[in-house]
Amino acid sequence: MNEVRAGSAGPARLALLALASSVLVPLVYAGLRSVFWALVGVAGLALAAVGVWWTLAHTGLVRMAGVGLCVAAPVTVLALYAAHDMLWPALLSLALWILAVALARVAVTPARFSADGEPAEASHHPWILMNPRSGGGKVGRFQLVEKARAAGARVAILDAGGQDPAERARQAVADGADLLAVAGGDGTQALVAEVAARSDLPFVVIPAGTRNHFALDLGLDRDDPAAALKALTDGVELRVDLGFAADRVFVNNASFGTYAAVVGEPAYRDRKWHTTLRKLPGLLTDPGAPRLRLRAGEVRAEGLQALLVSNNHYLRAADSARPGRREKLDSGLLGMLCVRVDNTAQAAGTVRGSRSTGFLRFTAAEAVVEADADMVPVGIDGEHVLPPVPVVCRSAPGALRIRVPRDRPGARPNRPGADWRRVTRLALRRPPPGDRFAP
Repeated sequence: MNEVRAGSAGPARLALLALASSVLVPLVYAGLRSVFWALVGVAGLALAAVGVWWTLAHTGLVRMAGVGLCVAAPVTVLALYAAHDMLWPALLSLALWILAVALARVAVTPARFSADGEPAEASHHPWILMNPRSGGGKVGRFQLVEKARAAGARVAILDAGGQDPAERARQAVADGADLLAVAGGDGTQALVAEVAARSDLPFVVIPAGTRNHFALDLGLDRDDPAAALKALTDGVELRVDLGFAADRVFVNNASFGTYAAVVGEPAYRDRKWHTTLRKLPGLLTDPGAPRLRLRAGEVRAEGLQALLVSNNHYLRAADSARPGRREKLDSGLLGMLCVRVDNTAQAAGTVRGSRSTGFLRFTAAEAVVEADADMVPVGIDGEHVLPPVPVVCRSAPGALRIRVPRDRPGARPNRPGADWRRVTRLALRRPPPGDRFAP
């Protein structure tokens, strides 16, 4: 999936205009006093970040104070603005700034990614593993079993008896399957994808899980899982990477640290928020809580509370459950997001986003994760595992043959962050001669 158009000058110019307007509005209305009120707003954001940290990292009265601070800080700032007749210029400036950021992201976002791939012959003996419980019962709701059998596929149902999807896939290969597919969540997709890669067979993703991150980045229609079945008869083939963590395959990411430890709690599936709030304080602030170390080439990071290793780089990574989108699936590199927030000062600094000292992002072909404990919890595509340390994470470039429908919607790229230097270059770019409307 290659980028076709790098950016657009029109939205870039509008973004700079909106950004300039967001600064001029308070300056024209309040003069240099607007600088003071801008600092008041930043202070309110920092205090709110501190409140979030207290809420997550502490219990009892400190947690209650954190909740109060999360609410009181923005309310106080708005009250001060209103009392000094600065509310409407502040809100207008904020709206213009949001518009500027949105336009800047549009400007630097590729228009589309090519849906190119090698034409593939129709499969003669396709085999599909279906999990009827995934995605709240999408297999039954979209009649995937019936439609797959009508397309000539042999269907295997994954029941609740603890069956090994990889073993069933290996048996299907031994029985003559020439294509493997999964209708289920990303965790099951990864297990069968490894069998397909080792057998050099094409693999089809049927987005019947809850989030279907892998299907999203492949450009599949997540609202119509049955549409993926067209890949059996009218498909194209792509080569994509696979990630490995302790020799366990992942198609999306492997999460170490706080998130993985919380997901590993037996009560997490039924009481997510309660379990998270109960476990996080000990994981974030307890001196005895396990911390992570990372080695990747010349990069060294220590004392980490969380680490997200992704199969290719995420344009944005807010959390492990909703990590954003990937621009490519064939770069041959892992994406790294390291998190270390130890105190309220670093928590306040998170208002700077990815530029905060609490975050480190980079890419590498291989990384080694270490901890003081003998074993470390890892969430591999949402599945909890407990491998021994050190855990070696690596990319296997082009290891998986992916079969997708020829007419799939296409991978709509995630909006990257507002890169203002790039936006400025786009805005100053001249259109080709004779094409006054060129992007």
